[in-house]
Amino acid sequence: MFLRNLSAALLGCSLLVAPLAAIAADRGPSTPEERKQALEYIQHFMADPLNPALKSEISWVTKWIIEVPNVHVSLCTILDFPKGNKKDSQALFTTMFFSQVEFALQHPDVQADHLAEYQAGVEGVLRVYEILLKSNPKDRQPYFDDLIQRRDAGTLAQWVKERAAASCKN
Repeated sequence: MFLRNLSAALLGCSLLVAPLAAIAADRGPSTPEERKQALEYIQHFMADPLNPALKSEISWVTKWIIEVPNVHVSLCTILDFPKGNKKDSQALFTTMFFSQVEFALQHPDVQADHLAEYQAGVEGVLRVYEILLKSNPKDRQPYFDDLIQRRDAGTLAQWVKERAAASCKN
């Protein structure tokens, strides 16, 4: 049963990825205007991560980063996202991805530095977590509170490095 489900999942993933690869192959590199637009949309999201009016901007950035051949981020989930609050979990996961995209766009000379991307992702998540807490203090997560303490103590980079070594294949 497990193998049947695994095979079905792999087939489904390959069917989803094939059209994306074809789309990316058909378009050229990102333009300066697109990169500027992506950064603007990312900043809108980071300032107000639960704003439903930003759904089209979130979709645009996600689709764009998949399509463009000259901007890359390495996705590796080194964080444990909250399981109880799906709205916050989704916002925090999007934040990690968008923070890494923002880093890649602002530092095109260091795109191969996956550790720096992960660090940017984690720091972005912590900033947005703090924004979310302001609107709903009951959503406090000890896991993220610990990471904020590490950030404030200057030990977050070492934690990111250790988690990336254990979780990511780069």
